[in-house]
Amino acid sequence: MWAELLPVGRSASTGGYRRHAWNSADAECRAWFEDQARARGLHYETDRNGNQWAWLGDPAAGNAVVTGSHLDSVPDGGAYDGPLGVISSFAALDELRSRGTALTRPLAITNFGDEEGARFGVACVGSRLATGVLDRDAAYRLRDADGVWLPDAMVKAGHDPAQIGADPELLGRIGAFVELHVEQGRFLTEGQPVGVASAIWPHGRWRFDFHGEANHAGTTRLADRRDPMLTYATTVLAARKKARLAGALATFGKVAVEPNGTNAIASLIRGWLDSRAADETTLRELVDAIGQSAVERGERDGVRVELVRESYTPVVDFDGPLRDRLAALLGAPVLPTGAGHDAGILASAVPTAMLFVRNPTGVSHSPAEHAERADCHAGVTALADVLEELACQPS
Repeated sequence: MWAELLPVGRSASTGGYRRHAWNSADAECRAWFEDQARARGLHYETDRNGNQWAWLGDPAAGNAVVTGSHLDSVPDGGAYDGPLGVISSFAALDELRSRGTALTRPLAITNFGDEEGARFGVACVGSRLATGVLDRDAAYRLRDADGVWLPDAMVKAGHDPAQIGADPELLGRIGAFVELHVEQGRFLTEGQPVGVASAIWPHGRWRFDFHGEANHAGTTRLADRRDPMLTYATTVLAARKKARLAGALATFGKVAVEPNGTNAIASLIRGWLDSRAADETTLRELVDAIGQSAVERGERDGVRVELVRESYTPVVDFDGPLRDRLAALLGAPVLPTGAGHDAGILASAVPTAMLFVRNPTGVSHSPAEHAERADCHAGVTALADVLEELACQPS
């Protein structure tokens, strides 16, 4: 399975992956998922929001145990973030069958669409739509860097956007959701290969618009400039300092420049801030402080600053009894994470847990992302043990 999926959407120049929502690489990944489902005799379906499902047992029976993750990537992302969870889910099912396990609850494997938000700027679109966190009107307003609206991208990929939105009937089928994921950090490097998640830090994405004045780079005196690049650069530095002092995280990882000419002073800079903290108060105060710093610097530079929150996820505490049950079953450590996941979105609707597989370097969202094969195998075994524990009991 790994060898089949590995080349899909991989850049020959960078070695990273460009599997973005509803593009051709995404379509190949989705076709691969359907093939894996049908090869195992599972009931395959795509829900109203484009999420893929492979069912063992009657989907309508309810109280199902669900596992899976996502197959899309960040720009030039790594091979493990997302796909490891989907591949491990199919492998865990194969392991259960080899054990001769008799399930007493329906089991499903899922691939949630557009988890990374690389194309349309909002993470976990598939799970946000299903839970109603993102409504159809808001989804219809999402547009990529080329000006393509989300509904148009769906139509081109063969999905009907008219039906997207909250899906309580689907969520009502689920009794528990367990997502396996490569660890995005190094907590497990000195310990066991598999851990259990305790919580996800609150996090969000904010767009800063710096409005200046276009002018000639070779003739405009420094004193006469209204240069938004200067305000943007100062804001990036301020974000780093304020995050460090708050014990939090702040990253400007995406920027757009207009008119984007070498010999032109920019008229507009758009910079996207990703910020995360251990608690919501710290996060709110940090973003407010970064915004205030930008405004104050903008006043000095003759630059108008606008701040727009594009997405936000509050702190997620995973289901306590389920978390403790899995940690005891596996003898695994419990650890928090600053990374968002579909499991974090679903946690508001169904009992949810996460397993992390050791990442020796801690690198993620990069072609250097890695997990040792033995650790991946340990993750499959752990997930199989969890599914057996949950799906072979009446509740």
